[in-house]
Formats: sequence, structure tokens, C-alpha cells
Amino acid sequence: MTLRDLKEMDYSAAVINGVVSKGILEKIDIEETRDPYKDRLFFSDDKKVLREEQRIAYEAVKKAVDEKQSEVFLMHGITGSGKTEVYLQAISDVLEQGMTALMLVPEIALTPQMVERFKARFGDEVAVLHSGLSAGERYDEWRKIRSGEARVSVGARSSVFAPFKNLGLIIIDEEHEASYKQADYPRYHARDVAMWRAEYNHCPVILGSATPSLESYARAEKGVYTLLTIKERANQFPVPSVQVVNMRDELSAGNRSMFSEALTHAIKDRIQKGEQIVLFLNRRGHAQFMLCRDCGYVPQCPNCDISLTYHRVTDELKCHYCGYKEPKVLNCPNCTGEHIREMGVGTQKVEELIYKHFDGAQVIRMDNDTTSKKGAHERLLTQFKNGEANILLGTQMIAKGLDFPNITLVGVLNADTMLNLPDFRSAERTYQLLTQVAGRAGRAEKEGHVIIQTYNPDHYAIEHAKNNDFLGFYKQEMQFRKVGKYPPYFYLVNLVFSQEDMKKVLLESRHIHEVLLQHLTPGSFVLGPAPCAIGRINNQYRFQIIIKFKSEPELLKALTYLDDHYYEKFVKDKFSLSIDINPQTMM
Repeated sequence: MTLRDLKEMDYSAAVINGVVSKGILEKIDIEETRDPYKDRLFFSDDKKVLREEQRIAYEAVKKAVDEKQSEVFLMHGITGSGKTEVYLQAISDVLEQGMTALMLVPEIALTPQMVERFKARFGDEVAVLHSGLSAGERYDEWRKIRSGEARVSVGARSSVFAPFKNLGLIIIDEEHEASYKQADYPRYHARDVAMWRAEYNHCPVILGSATPSLESYARAEKGVYTLLTIKERANQFPVPSVQVVNMRDELSAGNRSMFSEALTHAIKDRIQKGEQIVLFLNRRGHAQFMLCRDCGYVPQCPNCDISLTYHRVTDELKCHYCGYKEPKVLNCPNCTGEHIREMGVGTQKVEELIYKHFDGAQVIRMDNDTTSKKGAHERLLTQFKNGEANILLGTQMIAKGLDFPNITLVGVLNADTMLNLPDFRSAERTYQLLTQVAGRAGRAEKEGHVIIQTYNPDHYAIEHAKNNDFLGFYKQEMQFRKVGKYPPYFYLVNLVFSQEDMKKVLLESRHIHEVLLQHLTPGSFVLGPAPCAIGRINNQYRFQIIIKFKSEPELLKALTYLDDHYYEKFVKDKFSLSIDINPQTMM
């Protein structure tokens, strides 16, 4: 009996302790581990027969595992090509040899389906590590790994530090994802840590992606990584057809709706057939900003140089950078006019529009607002899998890894959202996101169709995404990178300095610039100082300097000097310097 059971029978602690002291009952402690998946039933899954390209990839990895070589494989397989099955069979071999395996996925949103595949194949030997678990659950999963009870882990970025002994294989799925790089200290990249661990343990690393990063693909071309290519879908069904809709033409024809005529017709058709739809918009909230039509006033965050986003559910204006919020304004604070309106569209607004325009629509919305609670990702995806909704609407968390046989239509509502960001990777990110989200359609017998809505139909990233032509995009983007002296031709370091006093930031940034010019060789380029794309966040003015270099022997010495010097200045003047080597974002 448990102590709780006795107390529920109205026995007091004094009575229980008295009976224990007389030796009638014995009191013992039994440890109970918290298992986040204890209520879930996983059906066992047997090995599938590999197709020729899958088999070649699998055998190359198996050879490296058997020979204990720390080789890096770049597995470039189109969406639906069966990369996961190759991972599972390679891990199976590793476990048979008495070794352990690490599996990394970029986002919590991807873990439910990946965990399902892994638990179905390897049962209780799988530990799950990600920030969506409670601290106690994570601790218990970590101990399962440490004790050897679990020999495989599935998790997000930080699970690369899982305490495995005798590692036999490390896999990084969707290796191109920026979320593998930690945004604050310590600014590690999971790929770098994985390669260090692989070298230490003499085991291979698989970097898997349908749209590899340009840096990884360039290394594979140079022979630094071993390239494994899978060009066919595992089930031999064709890749979905892609249609690009020019929204300028829609506007000229008098269609001011969020949905083009083609997408409207396709959504109605799929609802009627009982099929499922994925709609992608990389902007959460109800409206992008609010605007007074009389004087042009836009409510701004008082702490950051950014407009506030309107959220209908809470009826508030929110800053997505510092968390500031205020009630929705009904009259313009600038001219007291009443014509203050919501401008731009976020996922909340689109959800409303769907219910307004489409009969029979049942929407599940996935964005940071709906997935903030524990277990929300899994709950929403399970509902969609069970057919409780026919439209899955979301931000980039729905673009990758989802494998539902009934999805036959994918709609990208605005392909230009990421295309116009002030970042040299914006075209690459757009291509990757469009290709990934397009790959959610037609993954079973039913044919898939993708509609991409854009105001820039001639942009090379969109054209190559339409044709599913990674090599064409890679060659064109590499030309621009070479001219602009960007990765993979040059390495980058981004120095961002911030403080409450703008004048101090400007003076110190000039000092940093002079220090770098004194230390670095003429072969390196020091750009700046210049204001960051968002010049102020949380009342801190922000300036940046970018260093571009191919080989710089004095770099570490210069950066160490600056880090030490500005640590003292942070303590004294609250002056902050962040040094990001190989940054994933320039914002």
C-alpha cells in the first residue's frame, strides 16, 4: 500500500508511525520514474525493405560504424525519400553491437512523430530530451541514459550533450535548421558538438536534409563530407505538383482576399472530398501592426524599435521581442482620430477568414501562442492525425517532418515574408522553407498539390522551389555568396554591442573597430560599426560590426581581449558585447 492510500482511509500520520514502530508494518521507499509517454500505446514497427538508393546510403553508414570511423555523411534525400528508415536501420545495427545512438531534431514540434517512429522500433530503449518536458521528466530521461537503461535518445539541440557512453552513431535531421545554433551564451552549434563527440568516440555522423545548408553541401562537394543522395520517394509516389500564383495579378483582377482564386477553389475541393490541407504563414498574431489612416501613426513598443503586433484572443498589442503588452487602442494617441485599423495578416486573422469563407472547415492553428503549454504540440498534431480537423494552419513549425497520408493540398499564403529580411541567408531560408512545406503533400496514394502565393514570382528562390531544383538554386546562390564574400567562401563573426546610452554605444563601437583593425591582418574585412536591423531592444541601443575572413591567425587573441575588456565594462557601465562566430542570423 502507498502512504497516500492509508491517509485517504483517514489514518493519521501518528497512527501509521505507531504501527510502523511496533513492527506490524514496514515503511519502504520505492523510486518511481516519471515517463512522459507512459499513457501512450506504441505499435511495434518492423524493418522495411530499402530501395536501391536507400540501401547504398545505409551500407555506407554501416561500413563506417563497423570500422569505427568518425566520418561525416551528408544525406541529401528529397522530402518523403525515406531518410528516417535509413536512420532506424543504421541505429539498429549500432544497438546490436552494444553501442548507443543520438538522434537530433531541430524543433519540439518534430519530436512527437519522430518519437513515435523510434518507440515503435526500439521500445523502452528510447529516451526523449527536449524543453517541452517538465524538469522532473527531463531529469529522469537523463538518468535513464546515464544508467544505460536507454541506449537511444531523440531530442532537440541540447540533447547533443546526453550522457551516452560508447556512442556508435550521431544523426542530425534537418541539418540546415538555424535552431541548431544557440542564440545566447554559450553560442554552440549542435553540429560542431556532434562532430567533436563523433571524433572522440570514433563513430560516424549523419547530417540529413532535403535542403542542405550551402555550407554543408559545399563541404560535401569538396570531399570533406561524404555525400549520399536519395532522389526518389520511398513509396515511389510522385512529388507534388507546384503552382506559383502571382498575387499582383489577383489584385489587378479585383481580388483583395488573402486567398487567390486557385487556392480558394482547391481548399473547397479538398474539404468536399474529405481530404486534409496545410496552410503556411510565417507570421503569428492577428495583425502585423495597427495604423491610423488619418495621420499614419503606428503603435510602437516603448522599449524596442519595432511595431506592436495585435493579438485578437487577448485583445492586446504585444512586442515579440521584449514581451511588452498594452490594450488595443480605439482612438489614435497622436491625432485622436477613430480610423485606426489592423494592417497585415497573422495566423489568428487567417483562422477567422477561413471560417468566414469556407463551409465545413475545421482549423487547428499551430504557432507560438497555441503551443506554449506543455504537450500542446503533440496534442494538436494527434487531433489532426485523427481527422478532428481538415485544415492545419501554422508558422514554420508545421513546415517540416509531418507525415500524414491524407494531406493532399499545401498552401503557402505569403512566400515573401522571409524573402525580404535584411539577411544574406533570406533567399536560402525561403527556398528551404518552401521545399520543406511542399513536401508535406501527397505522401501516400493520394496525389499532392502545392500552391505558393507570392508578389515576387520571378525570384530565383521561388522558381527553383517550384521546380524542386536544389542544385540549380545552389549554383545560383553560390555565385552571389562569392561576390558578397559570404559563407561558405568566407567565415563570419558578428559583434553586437548594446547599452542604454546611444552616445556611449557609438563611442565604444568606434573603439572596438580600431582595436580590430590593429589586431587583424589586411586579408580580413571589418565592416561597421552600423546600427543593427532592429536598432533598440528592451531599451538597449544596438550596433554591430561584422568580420569576414578566410584565415585569421590573430582573431582569437583579438576577440579574447575584447571579451575580457567588455566583461569589466559590463559590470561597471552595463555595456554589453556579444560575439557570435558563424552567426545563423544577422538581425
